[in-house]
Amino acid sequence: MVLKRISPSQVELGMYIQSFHGNWLRHPFWRAQFLVEDEERLETVRNSELDAVIIDTDRGADVPAEDPPAPAPTVPFHMRPVQRRMASVPPPRGAIIANGASLRSGPIPISREFGNARLVAGKARKTVSKVFLAARLGKAPRVIEVAPVVDDIHASIERNPFAFSGLMRCKSDSEPVYRHMLATSALMVSLARQMRLPPGESRLAGMAGLLLDIGVARLDVEIGEEAGGIARLDPRLWERHTLIGRDLLEAAGDMPDAVLHAVGRHHEHLDGSGRPLALVDLDLDLFSRMAAICDFYDLACCGALTGTVEDPSHVLAHMSERPNLYDAEIVARFIEAVGVYPIGSFVTLRSGRIAMVVDQDPEAPELPTVHAFYSAETGRHVGGHTIALAHCYGEDAIMGVARLENYALPPASTLRERISAQIQRMV
Repeated sequence: MVLKRISPSQVELGMYIQSFHGNWLRHPFWRAQFLVEDEERLETVRNSELDAVIIDTDRGADVPAEDPPAPAPTVPFHMRPVQRRMASVPPPRGAIIANGASLRSGPIPISREFGNARLVAGKARKTVSKVFLAARLGKAPRVIEVAPVVDDIHASIERNPFAFSGLMRCKSDSEPVYRHMLATSALMVSLARQMRLPPGESRLAGMAGLLLDIGVARLDVEIGEEAGGIARLDPRLWERHTLIGRDLLEAAGDMPDAVLHAVGRHHEHLDGSGRPLALVDLDLDLFSRMAAICDFYDLACCGALTGTVEDPSHVLAHMSERPNLYDAEIVARFIEAVGVYPIGSFVTLRSGRIAMVVDQDPEAPELPTVHAFYSAETGRHVGGHTIALAHCYGEDAIMGVARLENYALPPASTLRERISAQIQRMV
């Protein structure tokens, strides 16, 4: 075995990578030791922010003699400017097929990925509950404990960008506090993906989202089954969880600074009105801005903030109208990631029917796929009809958000679970 240290930019096809040097979260490969055989993997390694790559020249190609190894300098994540990280690349092209049997907004149809996502969520919930309960006893979670959860969520979103978050919006059979942790992690990954962050940083965003509320474990409160899973707290007590969580994670000794910043600052606002530090625009790094949006969105949608479950579309409008609180450019990318009418939203159609959003079109965030199930005119349920609004040639259109309390319908959570179960069977 002959090992050689080179910079990521020197990696070529045919080289055998033995290991990586640098923060393991800055590359998309959770296991090293592989032969670089394709252009996509080559570009991923070259564009990573590792300090160096170790190659085995006995098992693969060597660098040219005239090109000596020289590790490239790196800039700490939290020191990089926000604007550098925003991309104007249009969203990936994708088709939605709604033919009564398949809904496709990614490499894997959402109806099929719902099943995969359920397995991922069930496995992740066990890990997250152990981490959360250990944190209650003062044990700091380590990267190695939560990395597999983030990896599984990231893989699900790569297969279909909407399934896991959609499942979390339609799922109510698990402890709300754990559901919120998984949902926020998925939202952070989806947002990072929409912003074209490198895969390693998308995973880092997912880890930050997963651990945002770990400090809640150290508060003297009961975690219940009510909306959001946390009893109403004195605001002075509640605002402490961000700093408690940051300090707990910092004690582990291996948590990246970007995660620590997001955990400590995810309730801060651009105008300084946030808590507990009252930081302002220039004090807030990219992940903290992203976390503020993803965390607020999920808490508002599940009713943890006011006790009233809000429609996802209304929450998006609320954030869009408050650029003094939330970064407007990141909010725009977030809306692209989840859709103008996110999965689980209930809408009124021009045909007079009530429908639930069940999938998205990456090219048209305002034209999702909906499943019509109720006639507002007759007050009766109708046979389920799935319509891809971006490809229905004017057959129907969204007129606005539906107010379910105006109709003789079950609660929104019940409807979401029933309809998502129907969609999952459409494989």
